[in-house]
Amino acid sequence: MPDLVIPAPRAPHIPTRDGRAFPLRRVYCIGRNFAAHAVEMGHDPDREPPFFFQKNPDNLDASGQFPYPAQSRDVHHEVELLIALQSGGRNIDPAKALDHVWGYGIALDMTRRDLQGEAKKLGRPWEIGKAFERSGPVGPLWPVAEVGHLTAGQIALRVNGALRQDGDLNQMIWKVPEIITYLSHYFELQAGDVIMAGTPAGVAAVAIGDVMEASIAGLGTLVVTVV
Repeated sequence: MPDLVIPAPRAPHIPTRDGRAFPLRRVYCIGRNFAAHAVEMGHDPDREPPFFFQKNPDNLDASGQFPYPAQSRDVHHEVELLIALQSGGRNIDPAKALDHVWGYGIALDMTRRDLQGEAKKLGRPWEIGKAFERSGPVGPLWPVAEVGHLTAGQIALRVNGALRQDGDLNQMIWKVPEIITYLSHYFELQAGDVIMAGTPAGVAAVAIGDVMEASIAGLGTLVVTVV
C-alpha cells in the first residue's frame, strides 16, 4: 500500500446486536417500494421496474440523535428495513439471493423533502435531499441466524407517541430477493453493502425536539430524537 498523503478517513460501520460492528461499503436505497407511499407521493403504484438512489456510508448513524439539517424547512421521516450483505456478486440468482444476507435492522431515510422536490422538478439527482450528514439513523443489526428472513410483520413509526406510519413488510412491491437480484444486474454487490428497502405511507415532517420511534416486528424499536 502506498504512503498516504493525508490520514485515512475513519472507516464507517454500524453496530450489531451483540456489540460488534458491521463495516459499510455502499448504501443502496429503493424508491417507492410500498404502493400506498407511491400514491401519497403522486405516482402510480403499479409494479414498474424498481429504481434506486444512494446515501453515503458515513450518513448512517447509530447515536440515537438526528441533527436537524441546514438549508431545509421540511424534513421528513421514512422508516425502512435495512438489509446487510455478507457477500455479493453479479447477476445473482433470485433463488440464492438470501444466501448473501448477513442480517437486518431498522433505519430511517431522513429526507430534506423541499430540496428533493426542487431536484425532481429540475430533473436533477436527489443526493442534496437524501445524502446529507447523519441522514440515516440506524439501530443494531440482527443476524439471520437469530431472526430469520423477514417477509412479513408490522413496520411502523411514531412521533411523540402518535402513530404516523403503519404498514407490513409483506406490502413491499419488490421483495428482498428481487431487490438483491435486480441491483446485481447493474452493480457488483459486495460484503458490506446495505440496502434500505423502502417505506410505507405516512411520511411527514419533523421538528426539533420530536422523538421518533421506529419499529419492525422481530427487530425491536429504534428511538431517535431530533436535535
